[in-house]
Amino acid sequence: MDAVDEITLTGVRAFGYHGVYADEKRDGQEFVVDVRLRLPLHIAAVTDDVRDTVHYGELAERIVEIVEGEPADLLETLAQRIADDVLVDPRVEEVTVTVHKPAAPITVPFGDVAVTIRRGRT
Repeated sequence: MDAVDEITLTGVRAFGYHGVYADEKRDGQEFVVDVRLRLPLHIAAVTDDVRDTVHYGELAERIVEIVEGEPADLLETLAQRIADDVLVDPRVEEVTVTVHKPAAPITVPFGDVAVTIRRGRT
């Protein structure tokens, strides 16, 4: 059965040391992550048991651990690390990860910069 159900978690905030420039790796900044998981949720709906779904509290904690972990130069790399972690759960058929860097070192006024990737099972 193709997954038509989704779990969406938005606005997960964590402090990390990602960026191309030395001061970004030294000083760090806040990152914001959104994830959308596509997976079948019909079993969890019937059993009403958190073990039959992805626990979004634990998912949020894993995202924070990744953002607070090993520095990366690019948002693309950070997003891929998060996607790889989510796809460890065999129930997840596809994940969309958006990593926002609201304090990016951009020299003109801007609201946000973000990278979005979509990954699925091959």
